Amino acid sequence: MSGLLALLDDVAGIAKIAAASVDDVAGQAAKAGAKAAGAVIDDAAVTPKYVHGFSAAREVPIVMKIARGSLYNKLVILLPVALILSAFAPWAITPLLMLGGSYLCFEGAEKLVHALSHHKVNEPHLKVTEEGAAGLEEERVRGAIKTDFILSAEIMTIALATIPNGDAIWMKALILAVVAVGITVAVYGFVALIVKADDFGLHLHERGGPLAWLGRGIVHVMPGFMKALTVVGTAAMIWVGGQIVIHGLHELGQHQPYEWIHGVAEAAAHALPAAPGLAAWVTTAFFDGIFGVIWGMILIPVAHYAVTPAIEAVKGALGARA
Repeated sequence: MSGLLALLDDVAGIAKIAAASVDDVAGQAAKAGAKAAGAVIDDAAVTPKYVHGFSAAREVPIVMKIARGSLYNKLVILLPVALILSAFAPWAITPLLMLGGSYLCFEGAEKLVHALSHHKVNEPHLKVTEEGAAGLEEERVRGAIKTDFILSAEIMTIALATIPNGDAIWMKALILAVVAVGITVAVYGFVALIVKADDFGLHLHERGGPLAWLGRGIVHVMPGFMKALTVVGTAAMIWVGGQIVIHGLHELGQHQPYEWIHGVAEAAAHALPAAPGLAAWVTTAFFDGIFGVIWGMILIPVAHYAVTPAIEAVKGALGARA
């Protein structure tokens, strides 16, 4: 009888450890997902344009194809790469984060420039292909998955950076997998709701009855909502990108502008004792965003006149050799 009680006590202990591990994974995954907010918001803001112009029946299947590609990007390609980096080259995580943050600043600043100059962004992967509608759908899905890969890489790198170095490799893998699945489901579930919202509103309007006004309201609000989502996505890219680069510089030994912003945020918190946390956060986000805009503007000519020509030259050399 005592042996059975000891066994049950061991089982209860193991169950407690397992429950604590699950809680730890969930908590760290939630923290990592929150840190990656800028890339997540931009992912949600970018994706709906890929279903533009298709019939209502094809919208959700296209979103699901992109979601499957996003999961493949995160779980099959990026998760193993992240674990390898964590195990053999942890020193590379901060520079990679800064590279991803710089990309977010560049992309956000470029969108800002196009918005202010009223120029239409040229996106070759949104053009009609020779194969017709089916070819266009596949082309758009491939373009969306390529864009998603960059944003997913940033999300996974940010998530990896939030995990304590002392955690076991299996723990890191679980946290990253939860982040990958959770963010993908959240983003593309939200996108599916967005792209079907106007159809749902039109359906309510056509049915008539007491909910017809709601349908008309949804149809009327959605264009403005999509524009607002794009603005929020761009602002989040610039803010988060600037924050990542500033923190990376701080970790690498360059303590400005991090310390200056930190000092101003503390002063703002003291000036607003009723909500010191909010004052500090708003101040930090504002100056991170200003830095992100400036850094992004610097990177635009670098990308167009140095990085892009270099990539095209390498592609041409490889193509000629092949």
